[in-house]
Amino acid sequence: MSLSIIPFKACFATRFKDLNVAWLEKYFYVEPKDKVLLENCEANIIDKGGFIFFAQYNDEIVGCFALIKLGDGVFELGKMAVDPEYQGLKIGQALLAFAIEFSKQNMWNKIILYSSTKLENALYIYRKYGFKEIEMEENLPYARGDIKMELIII
Repeated sequence: MSLSIIPFKACFATRFKDLNVAWLEKYFYVEPKDKVLLENCEANIIDKGGFIFFAQYNDEIVGCFALIKLGDGVFELGKMAVDPEYQGLKIGQALLAFAIEFSKQNMWNKIILYSSTKLENALYIYRKYGFKEIEMEENLPYARGDIKMELIII
């Protein structure tokens, strides 16, 4: 498998949006916060101190995720999606492992994520990589989110 994880380039912004919209529409629906982040990911994620990475498989962009800055050393892992044609190849796990290693290299405190208990496979993988369930706050960023998890980095 020829898989590499590459950083954001403006030419991939549309692919970032398309991968996420396809995933959201398969399992849920596109919410207002999704629209804000996806319509202009560079301004709303990158320019605010966050990061976006892509999975490149045999020269195709087949997956992505974002690390959205919440505060000093605290980032939200979000907008992770893998093209349905490439699911089952452990690309999502490769993206997650990369996100964790990137966080360690940057000496961040923790990564948090919001998910849904409907996504049993995703929750299993998050737990496998060390994420623990924590208490949800009020006024959640996403209606679909009914579980919050964190991974303490340092």
